Amino acid sequence: MTEQTYRDIVQLEGMKAKALQLRYAEVFGEPSRSGNAAYLRKRIAWRIQSLAEGGLSERAKRRAAELACEADIRQKAPLEKMLAQSIVKTIDIISPTRDPRLPKPGALLSRVFRGRQIVVTVLNAGFSFEGKEYKSLSAIATEVTGTRWNGFQFFGLQAKESA
Repeated sequence: MTEQTYRDIVQLEGMKAKALQLRYAEVFGEPSRSGNAAYLRKRIAWRIQSLAEGGLSERAKRRAAELACEADIRQKAPLEKMLAQSIVKTIDIISPTRDPRLPKPGALLSRVFRGRQIVVTVLNAGFSFEGKEYKSLSAIATEVTGTRWNGFQFFGLQAKESA
């Protein structure tokens, strides 16, 4: 490595990400898609050294071309696929799968509490009790008892594994 090449590489250590992005554009001839300073330093240092001393040998380039033909590898996933995956993940977070302890929609849950018959209808998204809709069994149990209850425990619903 020449002394000038060494100095150019050492100079990268003191640079911030924005300055590194400008330097990247100078040595590669295109803007950087990354703002990661450590990554940019490595890429720029490699390019400076490659320009000064020559890149890969012809043998290495041929081997890389052979490997590239054998492998069906993309550097970056297609945008449509990434968007579809992010939408699926968002939907999973917003509407998780139905709790396995719950019976199917339309089923009736019944319990006697202090001599009062409590009957709840399971809906697709929530529950119906005395003509009102509730989001959770706990809300119904609290309404009936006047204190906070775990709705599954109040109605005697157990996990499928232990049932």
